[in-house]
Amino acid sequence: MRNIDGHEIDDFCLGDTGSMFGHSPAPVARAIRKQARRGLTYMLPTEAALRAGALLTERFGAFKWQIATTATDANRFALRVARAVTGKPKVLVFHGCYHGTLDDTMVELVDGQPANRPGLIGQVQDLTRAATVAEFNDLAGVEALLATGEIAAILTEPVMTNSCMVLPQAGFHDGLRQLSRKYGALLIIDETHTISSGLGGYSRVHSLSPDMFVVGKCVAGGLPTAVWGMTEEVAARFNTYDAARPSGHSGMGTTLSANPLQFACLTATLSEVMTPEAYAHMEKGAARLSAGLARAIKAHGAPWHVVRVGARVEFICAPGPLQNGSEAALAHQPQVEAVLHTALLNRGSLIAPFHNMMLVSPATKNRQIDRLIASFDDILTALFD
Repeated sequence: MRNIDGHEIDDFCLGDTGSMFGHSPAPVARAIRKQARRGLTYMLPTEAALRAGALLTERFGAFKWQIATTATDANRFALRVARAVTGKPKVLVFHGCYHGTLDDTMVELVDGQPANRPGLIGQVQDLTRAATVAEFNDLAGVEALLATGEIAAILTEPVMTNSCMVLPQAGFHDGLRQLSRKYGALLIIDETHTISSGLGGYSRVHSLSPDMFVVGKCVAGGLPTAVWGMTEEVAARFNTYDAARPSGHSGMGTTLSANPLQFACLTATLSEVMTPEAYAHMEKGAARLSAGLARAIKAHGAPWHVVRVGARVEFICAPGPLQNGSEAALAHQPQVEAVLHTALLNRGSLIAPFHNMMLVSPATKNRQIDRLIASFDDILTALFD
């Protein structure tokens, strides 16, 4: 891409995943042009939903699908269903998590107790009345909260990605699945970032079995779209609940969600953009980037480490691996990271501006990856040598 001063910049931020498959994938651009001539929104359903639904199931698994505009909305609606079918009030999230701008998840641990996150704009409610918090990778902590009988759902990313990346320890996801079933809570997996993991996202690659599945950002090639799905069993429970509830507004859905432009872009992305070949290219490039950054870190003796989740790579200015959100928060080095981001940009590489994340797209070239690695090495020379 080219900035306002006319400089060519290699984009490794890629819209913080929204443009993970490129800024304007050709099949998506064609789909937009074609659908724009036919109509942008109808509110009523069209046959395009059937094709998109089949492709979603083929790619991510056997869910009953709903369409939203953002992953924030998708998570909000998923939690509504979870509370409806379980009759329980609270969601369990992990310290340091991010699930969009959903109020229910804007909580953290303070001295071991759940609390509203600081700095929330216009927030006057005590969010801990409907949410509680555990540390990622802490199954004992999760079980203690589930044992209260208040938890409708566990909402989690497979890998913590909004702070310094935290990988799940061996057995953590199996433990979440077993505990959720034991205590009658639903397991919701939010793959809005971890769709980078490979074809079908982390859940498909690692054989997870959530009750509900959420993904947004790049799922329709960057057009504002998110999807959320329920298993057959959860959908049946919700249908029973829905048939028995009083008539009136459900509080779910928006007029513009599931518009025909979304379905056109979903279909184009799932069938022509989000392909095995695309992921193979992305993962190969990300492996090259990860290895190069790790070599530079080792060569300069920096007490840092690199984490890769498929096409997503992050260097972390602290030793690793990190175990949870508290460790991830302490691993941030804001002043050092600001220098690194600016220095990389001045050398022609843009990474995510609020953490040290990089993505490799189907359009990313080896020379761009190598330029970023060389720039990173050059910057570390100035910092450590």
